[in-house]
Amino acid sequence: MAFQDFRDFLDALRQRGELIDVDRPVAVELEVAKAMRKSASISGPAIVFKNNGSVFPLVGGVYNSRAKALIALESTEETVVERILTGLSKRIAPVMVDKAPVHENIITGSAIDLLTLPIPKYSPKDGGPYITPGIVVSKDPKSGVPDIGHYRFEIIDKQTMSCCALPNHRFAKNMAKARQMGRKTFQAALAIGVDPVIAYTCPIQVPEGTNDFEVAGGLRGSPVELVHAKTVDVDVPARAEFVIEFEVDFSKETMEGPLGEYTGFYTPASLKPTVRVKAITHRNDAYFQALLTGVPTTENHILKQLPFEASLLAQMRNQFPTIDRVAVPPSGGVQFYIVMSMKPRFAGEARSALLAVIASNLRPKKVVVVDPDIDVHRSEQVEWAIAFRMQPKNVIVIDQIPPGPLDPSVDASVPTAKRTGSAIGIDATYPFGSDVKSATDIPVSQVCGPAVAESGHEFFEVATVPGWQDYNFPELDNRPPSKPKH
Repeated sequence: MAFQDFRDFLDALRQRGELIDVDRPVAVELEVAKAMRKSASISGPAIVFKNNGSVFPLVGGVYNSRAKALIALESTEETVVERILTGLSKRIAPVMVDKAPVHENIITGSAIDLLTLPIPKYSPKDGGPYITPGIVVSKDPKSGVPDIGHYRFEIIDKQTMSCCALPNHRFAKNMAKARQMGRKTFQAALAIGVDPVIAYTCPIQVPEGTNDFEVAGGLRGSPVELVHAKTVDVDVPARAEFVIEFEVDFSKETMEGPLGEYTGFYTPASLKPTVRVKAITHRNDAYFQALLTGVPTTENHILKQLPFEASLLAQMRNQFPTIDRVAVPPSGGVQFYIVMSMKPRFAGEARSALLAVIASNLRPKKVVVVDPDIDVHRSEQVEWAIAFRMQPKNVIVIDQIPPGPLDPSVDASVPTAKRTGSAIGIDATYPFGSDVKSATDIPVSQVCGPAVAESGHEFFEVATVPGWQDYNFPELDNRPPSKPKH
């Protein structure tokens, strides 16, 4: 049974020892981020900051570990990918409700005051407080199809924000269409504190024109309840803790940034359209939410990882059916580095697969393809394959292609639409048709000489220790837990 809302998920985390309360005063400026980073460094619990200077408890760290992601998706490591793929194939339309918990409190007009909310400043050089876990609900102005996605919002004053939406993301595309249609403003809403499956739906790569609420319904196994917003023309999650309804003013720009982003670097400040708040609605006794971003690994990376991996796997299998697993590691910002395992059906197929990934909307900078015996989630195994199953002369480098979003190594002085980057592809699979030899099958003279290395078609058998996974080792299993190092 899917979690009904954010509170339901918090209860599940608490029952599993994955949520703690902090009653002492903790400042939203920098101190909250310190606590969240420290807990995330040990894949520790989510945190409820009860004494944060506002009347609303602030919850952070709910997406800070893969273990919490598995709880949110009600899966195990072995079943989670199939769980997501099944949900993607069985979409369920949302249902509309007339009354909703998120409308228990409605604030409009002069009563709107963003400064009463516990909105953190995460890094010392951030431009100001940022709402980072918010989910923008917008509609395609031509088709009316809704889209949901995570976007950052900087607080400018009591009733004004600014936001960053990259051109290749659907919220930005929706605004661009509105501009082309001659509109001066664009309406949308920001949902905060939602059923976790809705949050994990946002990063999933789906075709243009997809109703994301149908995808979320498929993943949940039940419809998402929506209610029409009070002052803007969008439908929002009925059980969200908060919804901030807003209007983007294309005629006036506001300086937005810097912010310590998912790349681990500050993105520089730049002019963005002004966002004017039209209403704030929230539940009784509502929770506000914080989400840490910055140097990997943070919540931002964990939140995107499983959805990216599963949706990319589904996309790639349509063309390359022998792809086994996909990893999009946090070390690459869950964007710039991708590892795939596959059994090539013919010579050159692994290279074709990595080129297809480079050309995808993820725009990765490094793609590695390995054999199915390599665990794509274990960096030492991937590096082992690179070290011993390929030669550097076989690396592919492609130049003059669109760069990944917010890449700090790209020349930022060039207009966004004209920026280009490069990507590297590494085929670390055995050469097609290779005969993997046992060491006992090859004469010593060849082992020590150049013949095997030069041929590129004969490999030694991998040296394994069969049965170690199932070995009965009670002394190891029953050892006392180690004490954490401080």
